Amino acid sequence: MDRSANMRAIKSEGMRPEMFVRRLIHRMGYRYRLHYRGLPGKPDLVFVSKRKVIFVHGCFWHHHSESACKDGHMPKSNLQYWNRKLRRNVERDAESIRRLKDLGWDVLIIWECEIKNGSNIASRIKTFLR
Repeated sequence: MDRSANMRAIKSEGMRPEMFVRRLIHRMGYRYRLHYRGLPGKPDLVFVSKRKVIFVHGCFWHHHSESACKDGHMPKSNLQYWNRKLRRNVERDAESIRRLKDLGWDVLIIWECEIKNGSNIASRIKTFLR
């Protein structure tokens, strides 16, 4: 019961990594639309005039497979459920990115662990939005 309540409490929008990226981009002087439902995958940040989108992915939920990422691991219990769920998330992400690119949109993915580790996110974003 406790785990179910915990999982229900996890939001899909406005989480700490996303808020960090939103504030950073706003301070850089860029303006954007949020969670635009008219595009595949409902990107976190949309720069309509530039035809560019940014997804801020949580390492666990989007199953970050980078070896240095500590949060992208598979849980130890209920493996069948989690494997199916996380694999479907990865497939959905890939399909959304493919569809966005087919529509002429550029896509940048920022991972939660990149923010935690203090990677130079600002320079990546600046380069992407040029």
